[in-house]
Amino acid sequence: MSDETNDPKAPEGAAPAGGPQQQSNAPQLAVLGQFVKDLSFENPNAPASFQAKEPPKIDVAVDLRANRMAEEVFEIDLKFSAKASQGDKTSFVAELVYTGLFGIKNVPDEQLEAVCLIECPRMIFPFARRVLADTTRDGGFPPLMLDPIDFVGLYQQRLAERAEKGEGPAGAAMPVPPKGSGNGNGNAS
Repeated sequence: MSDETNDPKAPEGAAPAGGPQQQSNAPQLAVLGQFVKDLSFENPNAPASFQAKEPPKIDVAVDLRANRMAEEVFEIDLKFSAKASQGDKTSFVAELVYTGLFGIKNVPDEQLEAVCLIECPRMIFPFARRVLADTTRDGGFPPLMLDPIDFVGLYQQRLAERAEKGEGPAGAAMPVPPKGSGNGNGNAS
């Protein structure tokens, strides 16, 4: 048999199951690249901050940004801002923008925002978490181990805020430039 199929009952020469015709219309998501776009660490009160008797209070903020780079290529920025303080003194400030480039095909426009703000950051989060943990450790503090982030919850919160402000229905399309417009500065906030 010169043409193999995944189905032993299929006629000779038949296209393999899940072959080109079936896969061509299926939604596709691929990581094209990922990298540290911006990284900053400040340790303003060293070495005094290392001698504190109590661990610092740490506040972490998370932000997401999505830009359409080409028709099927999206840049997703996962931004973390962490500030540790002991009393009125700052122990450290860490800021990270970790970026993923994603190829997204065959996803309906009404689902594109959810893919960009839920699935894409979910895929790059473990790598960003490691960079932030290594950075705080290298700064002389225990590694900052972020808890997993509920990207679905963040997305739903954004939709609710947008609906409350009258910026469009909860299922409104992602605020990134439309197909064919090239590079953009769309902010998914």
